[in-house]
Amino acid sequence: MKFVNRQEELKSLEDRYRTNKAEFVVIYGRRRVGKTELIAQFCKDKKSIYYIANKTNDFVQMQKIIDRIAGNFNERIPLIKDWDEFFKYLAEKSENRLIFVIDEFPYLMMSNKAIPSIFQAGWDEYLGKTKIFLILCGSSISMMEKGVLSYKSPVYGRRTSQLKIEPLTFERAREFFPKAGIEKQIVNYAVLGGIPMYLECFDKSNAIENIREHLLKKSSPLYEEPLFLMREELREPFSYFLILEALANGGIRMNEISIKTNMEVYKLPKYLNVLQNLGYIKKIYPVTEMTKKSKNTLYCIADNFLKFWFKFIYPNFDYLEIKQEEKVIEIIERDIDSYVGRAYEKVCMEFLIDANRKNLLPFGFSKIGSWWTRKGDEIDIAALNEETKEILLCECKWTKQQIDLNIIHDLIKKSKLIDANLTKKFALFSKSGFTEKAIKFMDENEIRHYDLKDIENLLNLQV
Repeated sequence: MKFVNRQEELKSLEDRYRTNKAEFVVIYGRRRVGKTELIAQFCKDKKSIYYIANKTNDFVQMQKIIDRIAGNFNERIPLIKDWDEFFKYLAEKSENRLIFVIDEFPYLMMSNKAIPSIFQAGWDEYLGKTKIFLILCGSSISMMEKGVLSYKSPVYGRRTSQLKIEPLTFERAREFFPKAGIEKQIVNYAVLGGIPMYLECFDKSNAIENIREHLLKKSSPLYEEPLFLMREELREPFSYFLILEALANGGIRMNEISIKTNMEVYKLPKYLNVLQNLGYIKKIYPVTEMTKKSKNTLYCIADNFLKFWFKFIYPNFDYLEIKQEEKVIEIIERDIDSYVGRAYEKVCMEFLIDANRKNLLPFGFSKIGSWWTRKGDEIDIAALNEETKEILLCECKWTKQQIDLNIIHDLIKKSKLIDANLTKKFALFSKSGFTEKAIKFMDENEIRHYDLKDIENLLNLQV
């Protein structure tokens, strides 16, 4: 797998490694996000032992780990009958710096519910007194959080560092397509999100051909990837599939999700909370109301790939099962621009966060999100400075038409619905640029405007 910019995570691991003290590091994140590759990069040129757990019983796994350790030290395999003896043996091998990795640690926990307690005892009695660099890694976010990170876990308080590996930002994801223009990079990101394994799949210049080859064919690993993810994490995935399909197709309020899924409203929070905890969806508020007390809340799928899959693939499995791929292609081609438009808003938001960090905006903001009313008025991006009471309001258009005066005037009109005590500034983003009249008006009124080239230039700017 191509290794793309995890410098911050690598630095964190290297800093811990240089302490030369016992370190207990937890690394977790959804499948395919690049955890194993990060660990491999970190372990380069260092004494390390790597073991990936599976679904067999814990005694068998312990014996496999012992075999791995003995092989690493070119020794005979010792006769070890229990975990206490195992940790004593591992401690003896950790008098000098040793990285010891157990990947897919949740499988080991599944094999024996006492594993967290066993590791707590092993750390307290033996490993914590050595120079071991212990890494427990897992893809089941819920099990890692409950079994390892939760204050109720026996190993709570033992870890010295934790890293939740997030999907790549657009800035990093585009590095998988260095020869593609910014427009194609945005389309690919809209379809695949920031998961390295998915990004590696697209190898053709045409997005539709990539989709046909890697998402619509039953032999492709991406064809049923979300089903696999959900079944690994969830006991009753069908209800979650319904909710994700509803979210992908415009059901963003609780009552809309209820209608689309035929599930009673009072039953939804349980499922929505689980999906939130897994990082698959987000609960969002207008940027001027970013508080849990706000009732003006919406739900959205946080991951581009899941959103694309539940919008275009899952509802059309019947066509794909009878090999009518072209019918699904027609649906995708009809709606792709509208779909990419939402992902483009995320790219523009990332652009503003980067510009904010580089002090390239008229004011620095402390909050960024969207803004809307219950009546349906909406502004794509709103960036707020709570101290100076300034707000930047942005419209993002992914269309073949240039932005004209009507779009600008509509944004200004909607801004009058926002708190009058805020000083309002405006910006517009356009895939296809702006008319001459629009540019003249924006320049005269100090309204910022950005096209795809502006986004590309900022991403290439090193500050």
